[in-house]
Amino acid sequence: MKKMLIYSLLILFFSCAENNNLSPDETAKIVAESFYYGDEATLKKHTTAEGYANLASIQSMFIEDKNSEADFKVVDKAIEDDVAWIKYSTSYDTKPGIFKLVQNDGRWKVTHNGPREKGPF
Repeated sequence: MKKMLIYSLLILFFSCAENNNLSPDETAKIVAESFYYGDEATLKKHTTAEGYANLASIQSMFIEDKNSEADFKVVDKAIEDDVAWIKYSTSYDTKPGIFKLVQNDGRWKVTHNGPREKGPF
């Protein structure tokens, strides 16, 4: 009986733990929304140092009202090993955006893609 109680508590503990292994799609949505809503802490958490520096430098030009709907949609995606590319659209921009994501300690993070770097789309 004690073993069942211990196993039940362990299962409960692990099922309630925060899921830090977000998919590239979920990470891209969080980054896009935190970028447009001016949430720098969340933006920094889900980007690499280079990605954060790049996005933070232009963020003030794009801040939207937090009560507005971002309407984030994944238009296309490509994943190969530890690199993912997400093409997305939001209600804030008429042109789709593209995020390059890399796995960092098992978590997907948006990074900076250089001007000459060609993605899959």
